[in-house]
Amino acid sequence: MAQLIDGKKVAERVIAEVQAEVKTLKKNGVVPTLAVVLVGNDPASRIYVSNKERKAKQIGIETREHVLPESTSESELLVLVDQLNRDNKVSGILVQFPLPKHMNEDHVREAIAPEKDVDGLHPVNQGKLLSGDETLVPCTPRGIIRLLDEYHIELKGKHAVVIGRSALVGKPLAHLLLNRHATVTLCHSRTRHLHEMAAQADLLCVAVGKSRLVKENFIKKGAVVIDIGINRITENGKIKVVGDVDFEPAEKKASFITPVPGGVGPMTIAMLLLNTVNAAKKQAMPR
Repeated sequence: MAQLIDGKKVAERVIAEVQAEVKTLKKNGVVPTLAVVLVGNDPASRIYVSNKERKAKQIGIETREHVLPESTSESELLVLVDQLNRDNKVSGILVQFPLPKHMNEDHVREAIAPEKDVDGLHPVNQGKLLSGDETLVPCTPRGIIRLLDEYHIELKGKHAVVIGRSALVGKPLAHLLLNRHATVTLCHSRTRHLHEMAAQADLLCVAVGKSRLVKENFIKKGAVVIDIGINRITENGKIKVVGDVDFEPAEKKASFITPVPGGVGPMTIAMLLLNTVNAAKKQAMPR
């Protein structure tokens, strides 16, 4: 039976560390400040933004919320982003995605100043990750690495299989694992014989957004399984949150496994706060 990787507990530890850093920065006259931009009225986005802001305020990070109507034009949003870029009191900028369909998300990501890009999605920060600079890295992959570190899971020389190639999770996670000397196979929806590829993994990370896609035959005995998926399904008339991994049979074969919920999810907000503080520290350094 696998040992559960407790993301809530590790996230609490990270947040306590960040809170201590915030206090130190404030003593030195630096106030970490996160600007959050929400366009439209998507209920899920509203919840995500509220959770992020609440956690930030709890540990002393200042927040500035900018809520724009659905009808806002892309050019109007870019003007706001430019204003936040030039505001020396703003350490980090978080534009909540998805944006309304009439906006180009790539244009918006690229407009954010790289040093304030706490999502780690600007092409400059993605390029820095390729060269080994992990200052501002996408929050979910960064959180996964911290979980592996906390549970003393050795990566050097191990075969890691990542299922999912998004710029938000799959690709940056693959590079973070490479930076720790794992041998990485990056798979996706068009990978042939996917279950055979997955079954070779010492570390299997799944981020595809398909409930219970990964069955028992995907998992090598003793593998570490990181389930990044969050899917809402209806079972017996009730809404249930499940991952991309069929948890019960996977738990019997794996050595370590993340539950859903309570595994990777809590780490994402914790790493957003860490990125905000890292951005504040770097901007405060004399040039």
